[in-house]
Amino acid sequence: MAGKAAPKVAAAIPQLGWSKVRPARVVLVSGTEDFFADRAIRMLRDTLRAEDPSLEISDLEADAYGPGELITLASPSLFGEPRMIRVTGVEKCTDAFIAETLAYLESPADDTYLVLRHAGGVRGKKLLDAIRGGLGNGIEIVCAELKKDSDKLDFAAAEFAAEGRRITGGALRALTSAFADDLAELAAACQQLLADASEEITEATVEKYYSGRVETNAFRVADIAIAGRYGEALILLRHALAAGADPVPIVAAFASKLRTMAKIAGSRGGSGQLAQQFGLAPWQVDRARRDLQGWDDAGLGRCIELLAETDAAVKGGGRDPVFALERMIGVISARGEG
Repeated sequence: MAGKAAPKVAAAIPQLGWSKVRPARVVLVSGTEDFFADRAIRMLRDTLRAEDPSLEISDLEADAYGPGELITLASPSLFGEPRMIRVTGVEKCTDAFIAETLAYLESPADDTYLVLRHAGGVRGKKLLDAIRGGLGNGIEIVCAELKKDSDKLDFAAAEFAAEGRRITGGALRALTSAFADDLAELAAACQQLLADASEEITEATVEKYYSGRVETNAFRVADIAIAGRYGEALILLRHALAAGADPVPIVAAFASKLRTMAKIAGSRGGSGQLAQQFGLAPWQVDRARRDLQGWDDAGLGRCIELLAETDAAVKGGGRDPVFALERMIGVISARGEG
């Protein structure tokens, strides 16, 4: 008779939500929601810098790790500054990384904060199990994806509550519905309203900034076109225009995404490194890399040239802005081959 599977053992270390991140010798940032992970790591960095502005920050890529890198970065510096070592790609880590990190966790360095980002999967399970079992006396920051609309609504409400700002229930529902497909864009919309809207945020405020769901439709149209789904992108474009969307911000959404793709195309390095180099967030680098699948440099260049033409056309330089938009979507959906 086959034995029963062993029950899942509860973690021996604190498991906290992204907003509860705090300093610890070892911080495991797990889960598939990159936006929460990036924000938690930034919050931890800011906390450590507030405690000691001399904080040294180093970045490691676990999937390209070479022997000795971790112990070198964790070694005491001449002036004894605290150190934060950010490690990306732990879900794709090398064998050397697993072995040397396990050895390091036996006796973590003083005044050193090792932050390990694991985005999911079974790779590195031995290391994760050891950390969750208490090796290194760390904590885990769980960054789970928000799948329910109610969870996204709660997230947006918390963004306004954290700043002590009032937003009506209708405005909150309208905003969340408009940006339901992308948590990072929802957060950005919340921050824009917090920065620009001086009074209570109502449905009229949301309508003023995102009339006809322009922003969400624009980015959704861009995402679908970039992925090569021409028919679907064209239908969504026509729905957006029928709802009152203006062509200018639609072109701007395409421009934002294609310019980010152009920056990342051909670049090498981890998400954190490229984000710092190009002034982006790590999640934007990861998204651009996904968007670039199936594209080549020539097609991307043609689409960026066409974007400039379309931008001029929708700003009064052409007779038919809608035709210009539809032509642009056709070419982008064909990845520059149209």
